[in-house]
Amino acid sequence: MAPPGPEGGRAAAGAVAPGKKITARIKRTLPVKGPQAPTLSELMRWYCLNTNTHGCRRIVVSRGRLRRFLWILLTLSAVGLILWQCAELLLNYYSASVSVTVQFQKLPFPAVTICNINPYKYSSMKDYLSELDKETKKALETFYGFSEGKSKVRRSVDEWNSTGSDFFKQIPLLKFEDFSKTATDLRSGQKRKIEGSVFHKDSSIVNSGDSNDIIGFQLCDANNSSECALYTFSSGVNAIQEWYKLHYMNIMAQIPLETKEKLSYSADDLLLTCFFDGLSCDKRHFTRFHHPLHGNCYTFNSGENGTILSTSTGGSEYGLQVVLYIDEADYNPFLVTSTGAKIIVHDQNEYPFIEDIGTEIETAAATSIGMHFTRSRKLSKPYSDCTETGADIPVENLYNKSYSLQICLHSCFQKAMVDSCGCAQYAQPLPAGAEYCNYKKNPNWMYCYYRLHEKFVKEQLGCQQICKDACSFKEWALTTSIAQWPSAVSEDWMLRVLSWDKGQKINKKLNKTDLANLMVFYKDLNERFISENPANTLVILLSNFGGQLGLWMSCSVVCVIEIVEVFFIDSLSIVMRCQWQKAKKWWNDRKRDRLGKPPQAGDLERQGHDNPVCIDEDLPTFNTALRLPLPQDSPLPRTPPPNYSTLRLETAFTEQLPDTLEVGQH
Repeated sequence: MAPPGPEGGRAAAGAVAPGKKITARIKRTLPVKGPQAPTLSELMRWYCLNTNTHGCRRIVVSRGRLRRFLWILLTLSAVGLILWQCAELLLNYYSASVSVTVQFQKLPFPAVTICNINPYKYSSMKDYLSELDKETKKALETFYGFSEGKSKVRRSVDEWNSTGSDFFKQIPLLKFEDFSKTATDLRSGQKRKIEGSVFHKDSSIVNSGDSNDIIGFQLCDANNSSECALYTFSSGVNAIQEWYKLHYMNIMAQIPLETKEKLSYSADDLLLTCFFDGLSCDKRHFTRFHHPLHGNCYTFNSGENGTILSTSTGGSEYGLQVVLYIDEADYNPFLVTSTGAKIIVHDQNEYPFIEDIGTEIETAAATSIGMHFTRSRKLSKPYSDCTETGADIPVENLYNKSYSLQICLHSCFQKAMVDSCGCAQYAQPLPAGAEYCNYKKNPNWMYCYYRLHEKFVKEQLGCQQICKDACSFKEWALTTSIAQWPSAVSEDWMLRVLSWDKGQKINKKLNKTDLANLMVFYKDLNERFISENPANTLVILLSNFGGQLGLWMSCSVVCVIEIVEVFFIDSLSIVMRCQWQKAKKWWNDRKRDRLGKPPQAGDLERQGHDNPVCIDEDLPTFNTALRLPLPQDSPLPRTPPPNYSTLRLETAFTEQLPDTLEVGQH
């Protein structure tokens, strides 16, 4: 055989195998499938035939409408169950389980704050309260006809008016009959029509006068006398006490703090004896802090010196034991109506809210308070709406103690008080740059305070919505028991000894009603730790997802990735490609119309996937593609599908392909 010539060599070098050329022509002719499909319907058919989820494939390959409908129904039901179960798993993922751990160990002793119920010595306060006390006694004479304990001696109105009464001018006391808007001014004796909202405060104390008579007072806006509020009480005792406290706070707000500390009880005045853990203690173990409503209070084991006492044994013998001197004879008769002391057990970093959660201690009795210690820990977001340190709460902490819900609520109300009324309420700490309310500088503060407090109680200030619970806190559950003390047989010698111990400060024999015995101790040393733990971790959540997908759809992670690829990425690309083709066609038509050119022949040629003979519900295979008929009344496609049953190519190709010729001659 002779070697091939130059032209034959070039033909052989550029030749392509017949099989590959036929395969390429068939691929160009058959409809495009998969991610390159031109329409969403073709993409969905390709996905259903190639996915790993059996239900989708059955929808396409099933023959008969009933069978296909059943597979559609089953597949959609499975998808719905998956969505439902996955939603339940997500909800359970953000739930928490509570675990309780009990440990027996040496426990730190809490701080114990003790206050006398009477905040200031009445003998020291008489100069400040003399005018207020006189008018209060006048009111009692007018209301109930008694003075200094002697009843039925009514005071005439003229006699009262002749002496003057500034306090009743500021807040007049009124007597209402049958809940009507007609009231009698107890100062002038005149009846008048009263306008304003009525706020009735019921009392557990029985009214000492006529059951139909209601005592109260009226508060009006100093800037608008038509804006008034009536506060009524079913008991004259409560009405007079509330009226007295308003004037009392106004007076105390004008006294400097240093002076008020001297007017209240010292540690030597309050404490007679002290024992802790079987050892003697004294006033050096107590820290003084001044409470606006309770005067000087004293905290045992406050931790201010950096040392916190602890106990290793439970029982009353190893706790705190103190004997308190109450001095009932020096009580303010109008401010407080009970005798004794108030205590609160709290953590060293917590503020003692005596007025809210304090426990009262009786005189002439031994009060034993057993404690159980519990530490609690809650999960923060997204499991609960608690706060770790309070830094995320938009309320300034006025107490300089660790965050708590009570601190937040009181601070929020005080801030609203300063913003609305221009001054601060006396019972709470002062914000920076603010002053306590008093008549001289703020004549409208009482009406403003009552209106603001009404909104606070009705949760209209927004404080309850802003403030959150703390995520971690300590709690001491208290069990209180009371016994008579001292006993009848030991009363004589105990009072003599205590009077001798106290004789350096007072010149009288003590009475048992002046004393209170207090014991605070751990009932056991079991520390209970309550914590919240996530009910589900991320690993468990993913495992549950996988189980649900495998159970209902026989699907795996790869299947999920496939769904994301087809239904999101590929579908989006097809939509964008169709829009691009429409825009391109519109632009070409517009350009052609502008230039006035006739349509080109190439524009009429059909692409492979536009061939109408290739459009079928079933996916064409290689064998069916070979038997596809040519379209009628239509020009021959540019790349028609092969139409042969053997290797003969007469129909589609009239000439022998160059790459099938013999390469050389022998």
